[in-house]
Amino acid sequence: MKNSSSDTRSPNVTHPLTSVGAHVTVVADQLHRLIDNYFGDSAVQKIVTYFRVSTTKQGQSGLGLEGQQAATDAFVARRGCQVVGTYTEVESGKKSDRPQLAKALAHAKRSKATLVVAKLDRLARNVHFMSSLMESAVDFIAIDLEHANRLTIHILSAVAEGEAKAISDRTKSALQAAKARGTLLGSARPGHWDGHEAKRLEGSAKGAKASAEVRAKAADEAYVDLVPTIKGLRDSGKSLRQIAESLNADGHTTRTGKEWNAVQVSRVLERAN
Repeated sequence: MKNSSSDTRSPNVTHPLTSVGAHVTVVADQLHRLIDNYFGDSAVQKIVTYFRVSTTKQGQSGLGLEGQQAATDAFVARRGCQVVGTYTEVESGKKSDRPQLAKALAHAKRSKATLVVAKLDRLARNVHFMSSLMESAVDFIAIDLEHANRLTIHILSAVAEGEAKAISDRTKSALQAAKARGTLLGSARPGHWDGHEAKRLEGSAKGAKASAEVRAKAADEAYVDLVPTIKGLRDSGKSLRQIAESLNADGHTTRTGKEWNAVQVSRVLERAN
């Protein structure tokens, strides 16, 4: 009886241990990639710099900007980065609506570059805004906390991502096992949509509309930094082709990494009007 009892408990102990081991492996692999990307040969190459001062007086006098510029110059020299854009803002750190930062983020995201600031408080002093920055998918470094800031935030994200992946994998395995047994799932079940066809069509229409809005917003945000330049060139009499050539000459690419052409310039102008 004693051996039988031991055998009965054994599967209940082994399963969670195996699950935990797999979870730890996933997180470890993610952390290894993060550290390699940060310190290894594939570390930061292209950057967009962002400077901010709190008052108009500081902006006009250069007070505060010189220190930020010096810290950034030293970072660039040490890491061998290529600066692809620089943005300066005169704005209170308590405000999250900053046009120059929005332009810097758009430029960095489109160019697959890293946003670099001299001090973390140059970005914001509230958790909500920092969360929004992380959700923008733009990588960033604050030079005064470049190790702790980048790695700490990404470590927490990696742990959360690993947990989400473990849950997703377990759900997928359960669904695959159900399908293998011949179980019909979701809308594949007989009669699932009986009497609900109108709701299905309504949901499909809402999904298409939401998808279109997301795509339009992404397109607007991608070129927010270039719209003033494109409009200025257009107002000066430049043709769409000439504007595209100017953007290419300045090293700008589309959000897909391709060169500009007249059609793309026209679309940006249409959305901006």
